[in-house]
Amino acid sequence: MDNTIEDKSFKFAVRIVNLHKHLTKVKKEYTLSKQLLRCGTSIGANVSEAQRAQSKADFHSKMSIALKESNETYYWLRLLHETDFLTGKEYQSMESDIKAIIFLLTSICKSSEDK
Repeated sequence: MDNTIEDKSFKFAVRIVNLHKHLTKVKKEYTLSKQLLRCGTSIGANVSEAQRAQSKADFHSKMSIALKESNETYYWLRLLHETDFLTGKEYQSMESDIKAIIFLLTSICKSSEDK
């Protein structure tokens, strides 16, 4: 079965790991990139956990955490761009992906809320 958010968040995590490698090896940036690595890979981990949730409330909780991690990831990407660790092209590519993930997770969270 095709699961768009699970696929997108996993592919994004792979990009984050590769970006972290680039930032540490080429740019010699270790602090901000570690924060980005943690939250950027946490998105997919929480989405994956939500797929095996024990209840609707558990599903909503995991997806909400994934959304929070997505927002934090977006923050670190913006900061890395504004401090010239990411070029405009690198940033725009990552920004497009994280905005799509945030949009999907926001929709999922809204539709899974207890009414």
